[in-house]
Amino acid sequence: MVRFKNRYITVEIMASDIPELKPLSLKSKIFHDTVLNKIQQLHGDFGSAAVRTGFLTKYCNENTRIAIIRVRHGPHHFVTSALPFITKIGKLDIRLKTLHVSATLKHSFKFIQKHQRAYLDKMWSKLKTEEEQKMLEAAVMDFTKTDVAINIENIS
Repeated sequence: MVRFKNRYITVEIMASDIPELKPLSLKSKIFHDTVLNKIQQLHGDFGSAAVRTGFLTKYCNENTRIAIIRVRHGPHHFVTSALPFITKIGKLDIRLKTLHVSATLKHSFKFIQKHQRAYLDKMWSKLKTEEEQKMLEAAVMDFTKTDVAINIENIS
């Protein structure tokens, strides 16, 4: 039996048109298809075929604008090389920034937790009431939009 290694690519979606506090209207299926189309455009049939097996968008948070892509080890280089060339998802003008590449989903979530905690610290100074701060924290630290159920408290 052969064990397949995966890589989890954590990506930040930056949209200059939409303010930071407003969530993006972005579905993981549209994001997934856009990445595959760009890989097809840049790397042709070979790159597309290599990536398709095991390619999945595991997590896409519209509030924090962070997504996690799962791809097999090896063809993950096709994905990481194609991400900077994606400038439009649906009708949104965006830029993608690769934040982290890890071997496990657990390490990706650890990285996201640290990244989002820093984001919260930066955004809390802009909010006026404590209620707004709690609502922002609930939205940012929401990891339930994943296909895999992971208890975040056990990670720390």
